[in-house]
Amino acid sequence: MGITYQVAVIGAGAAGMLTAARAGERGLKVVLVEKNTKAGVKILMSGGTRCNLTQATDRRGIVEAFGSQGPFLHSALAALGPDELVALFEAEGVPTKVEGTGKVFPVSDRALDVRDALLRKVRRSGVELQLGTAVTKLDVCEAGFVIQTDRGELTASTVVLTCGGQSYPGCGTTGDGYHWAKHLGHKIVPPRPALVPLLSDARWVHELSGVTIGDVRVGIKSGTTKKALAERRGSFLFTHFGISGPVVMDLSRTITARPDAEDWQAVCDFLPGHSREQFAEALAQNASAGGKRTVPTVAAQWLPQRLSEALVAEAGLSSDQRIAELSKAGRSKLIDAIKCQQIPIHGSLGFKKAEVTAGGIDLAEVDSRTLQSKLVPGLFLAGEILDLDGPIGGYNFQAAFSTGWLAGESVGEG
Repeated sequence: MGITYQVAVIGAGAAGMLTAARAGERGLKVVLVEKNTKAGVKILMSGGTRCNLTQATDRRGIVEAFGSQGPFLHSALAALGPDELVALFEAEGVPTKVEGTGKVFPVSDRALDVRDALLRKVRRSGVELQLGTAVTKLDVCEAGFVIQTDRGELTASTVVLTCGGQSYPGCGTTGDGYHWAKHLGHKIVPPRPALVPLLSDARWVHELSGVTIGDVRVGIKSGTTKKALAERRGSFLFTHFGISGPVVMDLSRTITARPDAEDWQAVCDFLPGHSREQFAEALAQNASAGGKRTVPTVAAQWLPQRLSEALVAEAGLSSDQRIAELSKAGRSKLIDAIKCQQIPIHGSLGFKKAEVTAGGIDLAEVDSRTLQSKLVPGLFLAGEILDLDGPIGGYNFQAAFSTGWLAGESVGEG
């Protein structure tokens, strides 16, 4: 059987386009296969169609953000770190900006510009791009790999799987790559949603849909555990189905990792900039000032009006009670409602709304220096298909771009 291509890259997302472009730049004959009719579908919808490229930090900051998985990224980040990634896009005519959260976006706020820059790089490198071509089977053959598609058969000396995980299946990321990798002998860490909104059946939460608070400390507890299993601080959003926002999505992996656990609670401190003592003192001063101000009106000095009214009700206090008439016990209830409010959680919105997939191909079976499989010579793995998931803020795109670039550098060597 003759070999048609030196490299076949399956999946034209962030990792796949950089893999193909880099391999093509090195003079290799490359085909990039994508089942969607357009490339980079997930890029186009990411970051609210703005595409958060990376985080304004150094290589160490990216590694640390991934926790125990982070060291796997050392070689990939050495090949393409955050500064190099920004320089790459700026060289392709996509100037970037850093927002207050450290998130790096294109100045245009257009994910389309990011996707088009990658496509230009792919085409300029001589890669053959096959869109609307679904891979149905992948097998090893004597000379490399045979790839069955709904448009015929391809053969390649090496294959790079960059077909993503299972998040946003509407983008085409339906976990196909896991099946092929498992067929070739790889272990798959069970995939689960990460960076996903959470569900609550608390009526008062639903009634606050649309209310955003810029700084909330949230801890996740289960059952009778006293200590939070995970805790974060950041922007928080009430929704018609529960809670969302960056701080909630960052914590979601704690819940999706234990689907059988019960009695999940999100414990919210809606005023993390004040200690309990400081807030108690502020309430006492307001009470001393007298006047006719009600408890919700006073609470609204720090919180959105609708939220202050809801939390006063959750504290079991009357909405028309004056702050000057509030007892010490009443103040304590109000402080509890604002500083440690428990919201019951009963799951997540699942893969359909998850920004990334946790789980995937076991990192122990992949050579982090090259991204070649330790089990199947000539098979490379990059991007979200790997068991890598980081926090919100561009970390996951950085990992996809870096692993894709390293794979493109490594294919065809030796």
